[in-house]
Amino acid sequence: MNRVQTQDFCVADEYARLADNPACGAVVTFVGKVRDFGDNQGVTNMVLEHYPGMTEAVLTQIEQEARQRWPLDEVTIIHRVGPLSLSDQIVFIGVSSAHRKAAFAAGEYLIDFLKTRAPFWKKEQTDAEAHWVEAKDSDQQAAEMWHEE
Repeated sequence: MNRVQTQDFCVADEYARLADNPACGAVVTFVGKVRDFGDNQGVTNMVLEHYPGMTEAVLTQIEQEARQRWPLDEVTIIHRVGPLSLSDQIVFIGVSSAHRKAAFAAGEYLIDFLKTRAPFWKKEQTDAEAHWVEAKDSDQQAAEMWHEE
């Protein structure tokens, strides 16, 4: 299940959906949050924008790729858009599988490719200015490592 939404999500509810399967041997989750630093120190809040329709299609494609690589039961990708404050949850990645290695690898794969392929744009606000955040080389390098395997 993939969702792009403005409202917050409940990690416990999402975990319960992932784990509700007697064949499930492992559940791995990741939550990304708004922090007080990014490209600049002193971030006070941010705004996330996306390309509706295309964003959801890319998330579905990334999920399908992960399912081709690993034996997965349930997959959840939630990404918030709109204005967000410090400590707000931004993204939830959840994976369940019969095996922990598959769940861990798939979770990392999903966030690496979400960060490099999904059309989201982040604008950080500090006390002094607002600016759009550029793509990070480290995110691209993390995604490229999956092609080396």
